[in-house]
Amino acid sequence: MKITDKSRCDIWYEALLARSVEFTGVFFVGVKTTGVFCISVCRARKPKRENVEFYSDFKSALDAGFRPCKVCRPTENACSAPGFVEQALQLVRENPKTRLSDSELRLHNISPERVRRWFLQHYGITFQAFQRMQRVNVALQELKAGRSATDVAFDNGYESLSGFGYTCKKLIGSPPSVRGQVILIHRFTTPLGPMFVCATEKGICLLEFVDRRALETELRDLQRFFNASIIAGENNHTRQAEEEIGEYFAGLRQKFTVALDTPGSQFQLDVWEGLRCVTFGEITNYQSIAAGIGKPGASRAVASANGANRVAIIIPCHRVIGKDGSMTGYGGGIARKAWLINHEASVARDN
Repeated sequence: MKITDKSRCDIWYEALLARSVEFTGVFFVGVKTTGVFCISVCRARKPKRENVEFYSDFKSALDAGFRPCKVCRPTENACSAPGFVEQALQLVRENPKTRLSDSELRLHNISPERVRRWFLQHYGITFQAFQRMQRVNVALQELKAGRSATDVAFDNGYESLSGFGYTCKKLIGSPPSVRGQVILIHRFTTPLGPMFVCATEKGICLLEFVDRRALETELRDLQRFFNASIIAGENNHTRQAEEEIGEYFAGLRQKFTVALDTPGSQFQLDVWEGLRCVTFGEITNYQSIAAGIGKPGASRAVASANGANRVAIIIPCHRVIGKDGSMTGYGGGIARKAWLINHEASVARDN
């Protein structure tokens, strides 16, 4: 839908000038002088205010005759990873125990250099390092299922048991014989930008937009709470979370069933459970949450616990606003918070 509200468009234009990450996917801007449309983080030269139009979704921009910008690639980076990355990831999923070399990528018409740059930018590691973590994750799952270390090592492409042990110790801090706790981290994309999901064997322990300011602190805290290392990988919990979040953004899901594993004080756990009781499509405030958990005078403590929530959307801290109706802080950014509230209200109204 084309957005014509001047005040909103002015805010979005300032976000475009600032390359504001928190507005990724919130709006799409069509540039009349070039015929392209972009997302907020585009690095291209900025157009004048009178030469842009704003849209709430990229389909509307396409329907209006604009084509995707080749610099920010809005149809890829706002909602999904680029096609060549998805293709490389699919090859890894099909052969999780085999190292995918640069020459093999080229055989599939995939540029190893582009894949490497994308992984360094979005994961902070190379594609080969990502593959090593995936193989270690598969190996650890097989060890927990009862297979011997020797069988697992050679079956997962390691040339020796010592090489397997060295890789495990380097990545997770302990040899495979110790079988310590591991937290898996997986990146996936949404209409509001990419998210990280982390999971233990018991359930999801983190779900955040990748530009969350406190993300590094949250990851360090999780490693301390669980006495665990974080490696790239997937399990049933991360896959279920990605699927359910996709259904949420598509307007097909209002309740989540994925298991959670969220360490915190008893008060924090009570607050987070209170947040999950807030009905989809509705909003609340700190005072109401406090009263709901039997702590009517603990609004400030509730606000602190709300801010300590590491599982966005599923534990819906975005549904909490000020008692006067104002938008309170949100780790993913106020623009995303407003989008999520409007999205839920629209879905609930349509249903």
